[in-house]
Amino acid sequence: MNSFLDGVSEVNAIINSFVWTKFGVWLLIATGIILTIMTKGFQITHIRHWMKKTIGSLFDKKVVSHTNEKASISQFQALCTALAATVGVGNIAGVAAAIMTGGPGAVFWMWVAAFFGMMTNYSENILGIYYRRKNHEGEWSGGAMYYLEDGLGHYKGMKKAGKILAVLFALFAVFASFGIGNMGQVNKIVMNFTTAFNIPALSNTTLYTSGDSGVNLYMLIVGIVLLVVVGIVLLGGIQRIAVVAEKIIPFMVVAFVLGSLVIIFGNITAIGAAFKAVFGMAFTSQAAWGGAAGVSLKTIITMGCKRGVFSNEAGLGSSVMVHSNSNVIEPVKQGLWGIFEVFADTIVVCTMTALTILTSGVIDLTTGKAVTDNDSTLVAEAFNTVFKIGKFEFGRYFIALAILLFAFTTILGWSHYGVKAVEYLAGSKAPVVTKVYKIIFVLMILSGALMTSSIAWDISDTFNGLMMIPNLIGVLALSPLVMKITENYVDRRLKGRTDVRPMLSYFSEIEEENIRKIEETGEE
Repeated sequence: MNSFLDGVSEVNAIINSFVWTKFGVWLLIATGIILTIMTKGFQITHIRHWMKKTIGSLFDKKVVSHTNEKASISQFQALCTALAATVGVGNIAGVAAAIMTGGPGAVFWMWVAAFFGMMTNYSENILGIYYRRKNHEGEWSGGAMYYLEDGLGHYKGMKKAGKILAVLFALFAVFASFGIGNMGQVNKIVMNFTTAFNIPALSNTTLYTSGDSGVNLYMLIVGIVLLVVVGIVLLGGIQRIAVVAEKIIPFMVVAFVLGSLVIIFGNITAIGAAFKAVFGMAFTSQAAWGGAAGVSLKTIITMGCKRGVFSNEAGLGSSVMVHSNSNVIEPVKQGLWGIFEVFADTIVVCTMTALTILTSGVIDLTTGKAVTDNDSTLVAEAFNTVFKIGKFEFGRYFIALAILLFAFTTILGWSHYGVKAVEYLAGSKAPVVTKVYKIIFVLMILSGALMTSSIAWDISDTFNGLMMIPNLIGVLALSPLVMKITENYVDRRLKGRTDVRPMLSYFSEIEEENIRKIEETGEE
């Protein structure tokens, strides 16, 4: 059995290296650069507009109020649900792993990936809204599989290629939902929670051992609780998921940012050194970082970009599946939320994590020697430098709870992605097949809680990256359409032109209905 797993691990390592190091990351960055150029740096030239229409509109009832439309959610709920899937372990353990492996310079490349990723996410959301349609339950369905089949497939001679890429994307999304979207998140929750809030009577009761690791009664109990809670939320559909996400995500993001700021300003004299390390090590190899043989420039760049994408998922085509459930009419308006999603996830939350680590002294900025080898524990140690009173390690408790809530909402978000992918693959049999998927998804939570090997996480990381390739092919192929829809929006909404017909949907009947709504209610 061990030899079989070793073989699987070796094959996965080869595919993962190709996807994340040799091809995928570079395709991702190139796509973001191309879209930024084509839209004339929209994320910068129209920063006031997208800020106003996103964070500046959070007190607008049209944006945050729950919609009465069947099986639809508000724009704010769509954002929170998308952030639920993106703001997770990657923002805590992922950032720490990037710094521990690639050095402080990796943070710079995380920012670069996020800057260009804003326009990738923007474009995905536009295409998702433009090509979406209603499913058997009257719920909006959109995602890369639809704009690959109907968009890319609409080009001459590309019908079969578009369909194949759409099916591949959906298959990769299903596998990724079980791995990174489920078992990997659950495993992190269980490990961190049972360590931070240790109950000897439960943790000392070993159920079985595997290699050097063991599974105890405490892990089983936490796994069962998660299974029940996720099951209750998931079986309630997208609207229940959205309600939970909009309650947890804003609270946790604000709490995490405030906690990070306390540590950063508590170590204010180290802020200059932290930024110097980030920019100074972004373009140079580090000879003895972490006590290893050294870190190459290629490793610094790939670790920063990879962890940035793992955090915000821009380019994977995942979050567009929930953004497409929004009650918004204008494709560009949901695209603006896509820009803000990447900004909030990486530029804000990931930066807070990075500065917390780099200013608190838990890692030496010259040698890379850390106080612990565990990525999520490193962040906890950073919080403990301020939030520790005697034997009470409040920093560790806070990070354990943060990972619990962030990872829990990530599970909910990814469950919806999996449902949408299965729905596409199942076609007319979707009502039955999606119910079966939900049951399997919930049961897999227990496997994540009792998992002792990292191979499931490693394989799902590969499937996560494999989603990226067909999606980016579709986004690049349809970039002229994105540009056209953007220009149409700018002409009408920013320049006030009334002689321009709105571009709202690929389907004429949906577009006509939306145009009537705009004329009758003035909604966007």
